[in-house]
Amino acid sequence: QVQLVESGGGLVQAGESLRLSCVGSRRALQNYIVGWFRQAPGQEREFVAGISRGGGNTLHADSVKGRFAISRDNSKSTAYLQMNSLKPEDTAVYYCAARRAIQSVSPDSQAGSYDYWGQGTQVTVSA
Repeated sequence: QVQLVESGGGLVQAGESLRLSCVGSRRALQNYIVGWFRQAPGQEREFVAGISRGGGNTLHADSVKGRFAISRDNSKSTAYLQMNSLKPEDTAVYYCAARRAIQSVSPDSQAGSYDYWGQGTQVTVSA
């Protein structure tokens, strides 16, 4: 079991950047696929990006390709979401999620596949 804590959210203007962090407890994140999801008010939670255990496989939603990049540093039990060229429509609560997997499994975009979730961090992008 792993506990996840996100940080790095905030209020920025359109075109600016933020980097979100997700720290896994007990240095256990290396055993998990990690995904980032977001949920805007009145909307369903949507997949943003995912990364395999070793970081060799990543998956990004079409809406963020070329602007966002997921990465991880297993020595720090931390995953990141670098968000560039932010747009007002990126405004949402961003959640980190994890699911235990063997080394070769690629990340997927289904929220139901993930067993552990953080509390979320708010990202607000003003026009």
